[in-house]
Amino acid sequence: MTDFFEAYKSQLIYALVVIVSVFFLRFLTNQLHKWLLRQEQKKYPTEQPNAVNWVKRILNALWLVLGLIAISFLFVNEEKYSALRHNFKLILYLGILAVVTIVSAASANMWFRRSIQRKILNAQDPTSFKFLRYVAVIGIYITGILFALLAFPSLEGIAKTALGGAGVIAIIAGVASQEALSNLVGGIFIISFKPFKIGDVVKVTDTMVGTVVDITLRHTVIRNFENKMIVIPNAIINKEKLINYDLGEMKVCERIEIGISYDSDVDLAKKIMQEESEKHPHVMDNRTPIEIKDGHPVVRVALISLNDSSVTIRAWVWARNFSDAFDMRCDLLESIKKRFDKEGIEIPFPYRTVVLKKEKESEEKQSN
Repeated sequence: MTDFFEAYKSQLIYALVVIVSVFFLRFLTNQLHKWLLRQEQKKYPTEQPNAVNWVKRILNALWLVLGLIAISFLFVNEEKYSALRHNFKLILYLGILAVVTIVSAASANMWFRRSIQRKILNAQDPTSFKFLRYVAVIGIYITGILFALLAFPSLEGIAKTALGGAGVIAIIAGVASQEALSNLVGGIFIISFKPFKIGDVVKVTDTMVGTVVDITLRHTVIRNFENKMIVIPNAIINKEKLINYDLGEMKVCERIEIGISYDSDVDLAKKIMQEESEKHPHVMDNRTPIEIKDGHPVVRVALISLNDSSVTIRAWVWARNFSDAFDMRCDLLESIKKRFDKEGIEIPFPYRTVVLKKEKESEEKQSN
């Protein structure tokens, strides 16, 4: 045994140093991971530490693989030594590149998130920053992949062309589908021309009404009033004619229409609708100075149509924004209905005459 240790003393020491180094590096990685977790929990208690966990896994795997390759040097001949050394450098390069890419993407994402929060607190529009966050993170990952391709001789030409500038567009155009590109271009148009932004209340169709909560490279997310998320591809929402209730002036004219019977007092019904509308807390005086001087009412009420079994009366009521207008409409329909019931104003319902076949036949026989 003594002769064995004497003969392979240098190799045993080398292997021991490698093993100790691997355990030491893994220990440092775990300690660094715990420290980073504590720091992230202090600053962002609600966020999941995905990037930190991925860095820990990559580094621990990297130290283990490099240690195994380093020990393998003891068992290879001169012919395989250079190939093993190349593999060692390649894995070390890819591991460090992966860590740098993940850390850079996480840092960029964190910076954009902080900037978005500051803009929200300062009542500023965060739409551009939210969109650019996705562009920056995806750009960092694509750059990391291209640098990884440089490590392989067969793919080096593609990576250099792509990193040159125009190659990135060529690769994306060649790989991506037409729909994906149209969504990307649609997102860029939305950010550039700003038909709507984060926080705006928009109406795409009667079933798609809500607040814009996010604009990504592919789609726009709208939260409707049932707290459900509506995901609309950018290419589609760019083609739609939508209503933006927060673009320009936010005031809204709500039209309250109610049908009453021909026997009811039209003047009294108009007076009730005007009184109920004008005393609502959300009503807005939208009259011009000339209209105020001429004595025009705050709420205009008029008979607008004569129907088969009813006459329709409309009140034009203004509110400061869409939310106030919606609440006001619901309140006014209820309060006007109660006043109509109290004052004897009838809201008609359709009448139908049902003729039974047997009764009709019996009537015909009696007539004959």
